[in-house]
Amino acid sequence: MGLGSWFRKVRGKGDDAGTEYVAPPPPTDNDILAALNRVNAMCREGNAPPVVTSRVVKIARTIHQTLPRLNDLGLGSQDGYSLMATATDYLPEALGGYLRLPREWADTRPIDGNKTSLMVLIEQLELLGVTMDKIFDAANLGDAQALIAHGRFLEAKFGHSSTGGPDLNLGTP
Repeated sequence: MGLGSWFRKVRGKGDDAGTEYVAPPPPTDNDILAALNRVNAMCREGNAPPVVTSRVVKIARTIHQTLPRLNDLGLGSQDGYSLMATATDYLPEALGGYLRLPREWADTRPIDGNKTSLMVLIEQLELLGVTMDKIFDAANLGDAQALIAHGRFLEAKFGHSSTGGPDLNLGTP
């Protein structure tokens, strides 16, 4: 590097000046769905046991059902991030770690106390499943609360639903 290059670099006018790091965009719904498809393919191709496949399918189904409501959670929310990261990172990583092991060894040899790799994976899948269920509930909560509020409005307007409301005298003597 010559002296002129060094001065330009020190003053911020070197070759790297004006180049800023630009973070990649967050995954789209299609990216998340593609990641779930890859996870399902991992189960099939890796001959995952049914106990694993059923949990992976349940998690993927919950994520798929939550995706249209992801905006209801708020842009950049922790729940939105957790859903995206589960589909694109946490779920594939857990499943891949298990599937890379020889099947008999993974299913019979204790690795964590008395737990086999299969047991450890199932615990991880259960945790992811419960978490995705909670996120799905949170995504639906706004509409559920609106339904309750509307029901209370109707009850105040027309009376208690178990009594049929006020006597409307609809043609009966």
